[in-house]
Formats: sequence, C-alpha cells, structure tokens
Amino acid sequence: MADLSTNIAGLQMKNPVMTASGTFGYGVEFADFVNLEDIGGIIVKGTTLNPREGNDYPRMVETASGMLNCVGLQNKGVDYFCKNIYPQIKDIKTNMIVNVSGSCPEDYAECAARINDLDSIPAIELNISCPNVRQGGMAFGVTTDGAASVVRAVREAYKKTLIVKLSPNVTSITDIALAVQDAGADAVSLINTLMGMVIDIEKRKPILSIATGGMSGPAVKPVAVRCVWQVAKAVNIPVVGLGGIMNAHDAIEFLLAGASAIEIGTANFVDPAITLKVANGISEWLDNHGCKSVKEIIGQLEA
Repeated sequence: MADLSTNIAGLQMKNPVMTASGTFGYGVEFADFVNLEDIGGIIVKGTTLNPREGNDYPRMVETASGMLNCVGLQNKGVDYFCKNIYPQIKDIKTNMIVNVSGSCPEDYAECAARINDLDSIPAIELNISCPNVRQGGMAFGVTTDGAASVVRAVREAYKKTLIVKLSPNVTSITDIALAVQDAGADAVSLINTLMGMVIDIEKRKPILSIATGGMSGPAVKPVAVRCVWQVAKAVNIPVVGLGGIMNAHDAIEFLLAGASAIEIGTANFVDPAITLKVANGISEWLDNHGCKSVKEIIGQLEA
C-alpha cells in the first residue's frame, strides 16, 4: 500500500485528509461513524475569545449542488473550550486543530494565546475570511494589509503551527497568500466559502436571516482547485485545499494542483464516514498508478 503520510509545516499527518471547521463539530460527535484516529487531522468548529450566539434562523439553505450557511460562528468561547471541550479531545491520537476567529487582531491573538497553552493542540487554523458574520472576519481577509495585521498579531502570541484560511471573495487570492506568508503563516488553507444569496420569490425576501451566506459543496470545487493551483505556485509554504470535495477523485485533483493535504466539509453532512472513504480511495488510486507515496503526486499537474 502507498504511503499516505504528509507534513504541513512540521505537522506530521498519517494521511492527507482533514475535516473542515464547522462541519465536524468537535470530532467526538462523529465517533460512532468513523475511527477518529484514522483521520489525518480534525479541525474543530470555530472558536472565538468571547461567546457568540450566532445569527438568527434561518441560517442554512440548500442550493443546487451545495448549500449556503450563515451560522455566524456560534460557540461558547475559548475559555469554555479549554475547560470543557479540550478534556474530551486531548487524548484522540490525531492532529486536533482549533479554528480561531475574532473581531479584531487583539481578540484573535488573545484567543490563540490561550490555545497555545494546550499541549495536545498542535496547530490552529486562523479564520480571517468568514463571510457569514455581520462584523469581523471578512474585513480582514479581503485586503493584504488586513490579513497581514491579524497574522502578525497571532504570530507573536502563538508558537505552534499556524495555518491561515483564505477567502476566495477577493481580487487576487495569491496576493493575500503572499501577505500572510510574509507575516508569519506556516501554511495556508483555501478556499473558505463563496458569498452567495438565495431569494424566496413568493415573499420577495432573502431566505437567510442576514440575506447572504457562505456557499459550499460540489458547485465551488472548480473555483477552489483553481485557487489552490495559483497559490501553490506563488508561495513557499504548504497549501491545504478544500472546497466541494465529495470523493477521492476530487481530493486527488487538489493534490495534483499543489495541496499537501485536503479538508472535507459539506460532504460530512451527506456521509459522516466520508473522510476515511476518501483516504482509502486515495490509497487505491495511488496503488493503481504505481505510486509508492502520496508525495509523488503533490503539485504534479502538467499545465
């Protein structure tokens, strides 16, 4: 069998499959469906310095080949996470990664600093590009200066592997990627959701409570693959690819485009065991193509 191990800026992974934040809870919710320790990494739901109630309902709607959400980073805050969630996940033998969000660089940095003290959390994913909250997040991720300001603040407070999640809702995602690289990011993950909107034509009103939300699912995959390909050619740090991955074929596209690992998001709602099915599918494809290691195909797109 092919070697599926990969490395993200010192973060050693048994396979390149991770879960995308907000689609897999804290991991423990899926323990009845998959062996969590067989997944390369689990990125838990977004965590902020202070508790957040999230947006009003409705905040999720199905679309053609995908879904929109405006959950709004609902969570009980980093102190609750450290006291109540961390003890439940600290002994899971895989990479447990926390997605960190905030409303200003200082909030991001303080939240990251508290997570830095948790021995069994080897990395954070910095969400500078959440499009489904009324304030914060999106304001930072769409400009090079804004993105760099948050990363610099967090880099001073956080000493472990720092992955920065990038937005596709920008003029040039490569410029943002280069800015966060220069500011101290160890890796980048992309893409976050695309901005979208669905309208109830009888009520003549948006269906989502805040009108717009983040679009995910199979429909966004071609955009995501393009972004990964462009960014991987531009930066000198590892790239994690996500956006519409539903099977091993999709994952392999991202690996060929330059991703050293991938995240599965919306597909977890369709099939809670999809992560391991994708990992096994990658292994089978590598065997069928005479590859001894997944590293042999990373960035090997001929274009």
